Amino acid sequence: MHPNPDPQATPDLVLLDGEVLTADAAFRTARAVAITGGTVTAVGTTDAVRALAGPRTEVVDLRGRTALPGINDSHLHGCAFGSTRPPLALDVGFPAVHSIADIQAAVKDAASRLPEGAWIRGNGWDTGYLTECADGRRMPDRADLDAVAPRHPVYLQDFSGHLTWANTRALDLAGVTADTPVPEGGVVHVDGAGNPTGLLAEGAQDLVQRHLPAYSRDQIERAIREAVATLQREGITSYTEPGLGPGGKSLFAGAAGQLTLDVYADLARAGDLGARVGVLLLLTGMGGSAADIAEGLASARVPQDVDPRVLRVLGVKLFADGIPPNKTAWMSEEYTTGGHGCLCVHGAADALRTRELTEMVRLAHAAGHQLGVHVTGDLAIDAVVDAFEAAQAEHPRDDPRHYIIHADLVGRRSLRKLAAHGFGANMNPAIKWTIADMLEEMLGHERAAYQYPVRSAIEAGVPVTASSDAPVTYPNWRQGIAAMLLRESKASGRTFGPQERVGLPDAVRAYTANAAWQDFAEDWKGTLEPGKAADVTVLDGTLTAIDPHELPDTPVAMTVFDGRVVHAAEGV
Repeated sequence: MHPNPDPQATPDLVLLDGEVLTADAAFRTARAVAITGGTVTAVGTTDAVRALAGPRTEVVDLRGRTALPGINDSHLHGCAFGSTRPPLALDVGFPAVHSIADIQAAVKDAASRLPEGAWIRGNGWDTGYLTECADGRRMPDRADLDAVAPRHPVYLQDFSGHLTWANTRALDLAGVTADTPVPEGGVVHVDGAGNPTGLLAEGAQDLVQRHLPAYSRDQIERAIREAVATLQREGITSYTEPGLGPGGKSLFAGAAGQLTLDVYADLARAGDLGARVGVLLLLTGMGGSAADIAEGLASARVPQDVDPRVLRVLGVKLFADGIPPNKTAWMSEEYTTGGHGCLCVHGAADALRTRELTEMVRLAHAAGHQLGVHVTGDLAIDAVVDAFEAAQAEHPRDDPRHYIIHADLVGRRSLRKLAAHGFGANMNPAIKWTIADMLEEMLGHERAAYQYPVRSAIEAGVPVTASSDAPVTYPNWRQGIAAMLLRESKASGRTFGPQERVGLPDAVRAYTANAAWQDFAEDWKGTLEPGKAADVTVLDGTLTAIDPHELPDTPVAMTVFDGRVVHAAEGV
């Protein structure tokens, strides 16, 4: 890395005659940027920056394109994203498939190419975009997969990572029957006779996942490399791996385990990672306990001898509840079809689970870690924020920067508390775009419209970061920005919660400056200012003039990482 370039050196690269969005607090604009030794050394007019160039300076004419700080996707499962794409897994998500019949065709094709008994993996399906499941007529069933792959165990995880669809062969290998105890916080869907249908939610997914063949080191490295290459094409130069470690062995079919963190460290040491990666340690999965956290804190293996500007362990990830589409988010009001959900931690009743969650947070906080907690329902969010507050009161720390992940239905009370303590909220605008219509059926219009209240959070003084949660959604930050500006749904185009729209500056800063804040890195990245890391994303258009509806399909023209051009579209 190059934090202190020679002030007399001529730039290695200059970008001229564009719209340069600094993403600083004033959201100033400029026309050109100079980069020297991996650091931004000048931001200003085209004439002023052009005058700095020397004979060996690479000069790029932006021709009005927008340059902004390298995009920081602050919640992106990088290795899982790479592992859930072909050839490591079938792509069974929209728009690749539109029906159960399409998925059956893909599984049948895979079965014809694999030896009998080999596992078939897939990722991305969503009942909201499967024809046969429209209007709640039916749900996927193991019989659908049995019909095309009776001799192969089939494991298909949905787009959210919270629901698995398995066939009978997979359930038999895993020993899942009507009598199988359901893990705490998990759900095994059953038919009228009490037999498993093949759908397993939240912690119950581990009943099958633990029987999947483990990914090899080579497969993990391949997945990371393919993910980073894709992210570079998308203009993403930094991302947070939200949960790697011993508690991740059953998540994303093992792509979130300790081996993944080890491979990241090897790539970083070799100078071969190609992105800046922050990591939250995952010490326990869904259904975890305070005892798990204590054990994990004592045995966690954190990479050593790595450049912290390339790879840094930032804190600890916890799971508090599930997600609204699975009715596993803990809600104060019932779902339209009944039920409130619950916390997905150890405990036989709400009070016991709340106490357990509070102790899990306390242990990680007292150990000095930043906490990122997956939590979506309003009751669960209140419990997490109260636990943050209690931990800080008992063990005062200077600026721990804890944050709630997803924060779908965060209420005014919790927003006030988050702001008062300098805690943050990490939201997923593209997920809202994807599921808004489905949530209306489950929560009613008012709650579905309120989901992801970005504007309310910002006005309350809460730092808001935006992320894709890939592989839950594709890591297209332009889609995320458009979703924050429009609040429209993918399926129907209807507007949900227009009062929660934000302007372009807030949307851009959620992917840049605020994300750097979440990483404790705002002093060296996240804005285009002299002295900051030379990570730059160039959009093939003028961002301030593009119709938000057209933004998701506007390509990234160039990506600069650490002062090097790592992606350039033809003609740039």
